[in-house]
Amino acid sequence: MDPLSSLLSGIRAEGSVVSHAVLTAPWSITFADAAPLTMVSVLRGGGMLLLSDGTERAIGAGDTAVVRGPARFRLVDEPATVHRPHTAYEINCFTADAACTGQELDGIHWGTGPEGATALIVGAYRASGHRHERLLRALPPVLVIAEDAEVCAWLENSAADAARLSAGSQALMDRLLDWALVCTLRTWFDRAGADAPGWYRGLADPVLAPALHAFHGRPAENWTVASLAAHAGVSRALFARRFTELMGRPPLTYLTECRMDDAEALLADTDLSIAQIAKAVGYADAFGFSTAFKRHKGLSPSTFRTTAARVTARGRP
Repeated sequence: MDPLSSLLSGIRAEGSVVSHAVLTAPWSITFADAAPLTMVSVLRGGGMLLLSDGTERAIGAGDTAVVRGPARFRLVDEPATVHRPHTAYEINCFTADAACTGQELDGIHWGTGPEGATALIVGAYRASGHRHERLLRALPPVLVIAEDAEVCAWLENSAADAARLSAGSQALMDRLLDWALVCTLRTWFDRAGADAPGWYRGLADPVLAPALHAFHGRPAENWTVASLAAHAGVSRALFARRFTELMGRPPLTYLTECRMDDAEALLADTDLSIAQIAKAVGYADAFGFSTAFKRHKGLSPSTFRTTAARVTARGRP
């Protein structure tokens, strides 16, 4: 599994809270779910994203915005709307006592709306475990990608079809939003250039890509710079130099960081023993793994697991 697929495996649009909304100004939507990611695709019209840190970001027809959680944020037809009478919606469906779906939000019209209305597809993503956290660290608070008109038309038609169907409509919309998220993030990473994370830049490099795919596909193997260079088909010295220049760290440092991130997710999300986790991430014994984990994360594996369990029990995102 490539790094992006691995990171996205921990985040899904299960029970997306809004599928296809058509809104007539003035309006505002407050996102209070503390979702790790929220995606907004503007099919027609437009609005303004108001983030908790004061950032304002305009989005128009053809734009897809991905907002990094868990802070609350608003989407409004225009900033002045929040200070005058308007139709206000709040999406808060992922809390323990909430029981709602997008279709139950009174006042949002599903399907064809009046001319001049803003049409949106919105998906709030749940996290399963901790694997997605590395992805979130690579993203800005909000990113916006412009889509082709043909893509918007296809999305709107698909959303309308899903909203009209009863059996399987939620699952259909969830998968549609998952597909759209992958496409949006890949496009953003491609355009980010030097600002994209090193693991993504490496996947586009003809020398590093074979070695990265080999490592991420079999992280438990006893990888060395020489064995990675062999997969790349270049000398050890050339591989190490190219890897450090492009990825910003030496090969073995990168391998250790990835293994510690994987171990963090396994400690928090599974009941595997420390010895089993050590083997899964490429360490011969629990002692060597525990020493490396504490050096990189500041806590022993057992202490980290206990702390993560307490945080989960308190219901924090």
